[in-house]
Amino acid sequence: MNKILLIIKREYLSRVRKKSFIIMTILGPVLMAGLILAPILLMDSSDEEKKEIWVCDENNLFEPQFEDIDGTDYQFFKNDLVEVKERFNTSDGYALVHIPKFENESIDVLESSVKVYVRKPMSFSNQNQISNNIESVIESIKLKEEGLTRDIIDRTRSNVNLNTIILGESGSEKTGSTEVSMGISMFGGFLIYIFIFLYGAMVMRGVMEEKTSRIVEIIISSVKPIQLMMGKIIGIALVGFTQFALWVSLTFLISSLATALLVSPADLNPVDMANGSEMLIQEAEMNHGGLASVFEQLESINITFLLVMFLFYFIGGYLMYGSLFAAVGSAVDSETDSQQFMLPITIPLIFSFIALQTILENPDSSLAFWCSIIPFTSPIVMMGRLPFDPPFWEIVLSMLLLIVGFIFTSWLAGRIYRVGILMYGQKVNYKTLWKWIKQS
Repeated sequence: MNKILLIIKREYLSRVRKKSFIIMTILGPVLMAGLILAPILLMDSSDEEKKEIWVCDENNLFEPQFEDIDGTDYQFFKNDLVEVKERFNTSDGYALVHIPKFENESIDVLESSVKVYVRKPMSFSNQNQISNNIESVIESIKLKEEGLTRDIIDRTRSNVNLNTIILGESGSEKTGSTEVSMGISMFGGFLIYIFIFLYGAMVMRGVMEEKTSRIVEIIISSVKPIQLMMGKIIGIALVGFTQFALWVSLTFLISSLATALLVSPADLNPVDMANGSEMLIQEAEMNHGGLASVFEQLESINITFLLVMFLFYFIGGYLMYGSLFAAVGSAVDSETDSQQFMLPITIPLIFSFIALQTILENPDSSLAFWCSIIPFTSPIVMMGRLPFDPPFWEIVLSMLLLIVGFIFTSWLAGRIYRVGILMYGQKVNYKTLWKWIKQS
């Protein structure tokens, strides 16, 4: 055990002290914060690029519907189309919309007769704005012809929100939400999927580096191959946890600082702030019920239990797959040679993540059950099912089989590792691996 701890310490310290680790730990949050702030910056930059759209409305009906919005100004003209087009050609206008007359015809003709003249392809958002505005006016006119108003139509519409109540075996009741459960499921499953791929590949590369540099020949004289393999896997896992924790902390810090710096106090108008506060209060009152419902649904979920189970499947899945990645790394001399052995390892991971999206629609299906107990798919799939309260015996069975799977893959990988780590220049295939496994 002391030897394994020494290997873990060596593996951990040697990696966290590398410049690449420090650079990626710093760049990771910067890139994440950039992805968060990029939409805000892009929206601000787009606001400065005003687009002037000309509308030639021969019916004098559509102007009230077209309201100027951020980045778009509408200019209406009642002149003849030919004259408006001549003026448009010498202007800086972005687009010219022509709405023809429909006096003696049905208004339905506008569905195919409205034309837009542009110098270059129009943006999708502007195209949607124009279509929606025209469609709204057409709809109002049709309702008026039928003796109806939009207010009547709006009053007939309803929005039903289902309040899900989960009944316990003892007769207890608690509020639930399919949307919240699905969100937690996908997030947990995605994290495990990414972590296994990212740091499993790091284990494989680390084993190959030691093998090709012949350092392993010196280390193997002092420790058993299985001790070296497990120490490397656990050490890299701790590196991953450290980097992940730093990424989360630094991303939050950088995002907060960047947001504070982007908002200049000089740009805040007291009148606008007062108006904005009133709007925020009104919006908060409107959304209060929805927010309270979300928090109530979150409180109904056993977060502590989910975190404990997340750590179990997080660690169990990584250790199981990490041992297989280590075995592949010990058997080959380069990443190119490893491709033939990577497919059987990655297929269960990819399948489980794809299957999770189907399983969430029916968490109690046969597919969900079998994928939850098979060790190669259970870390992702069972993590996705947990917010939907699967039977306790299925959770216990899944955990036990994952432990058995980890023990089996560690034993299997250990037999490959102890032979492959000292083999150089040999073309390895599946037959060779099977021969190494059978060696006593």
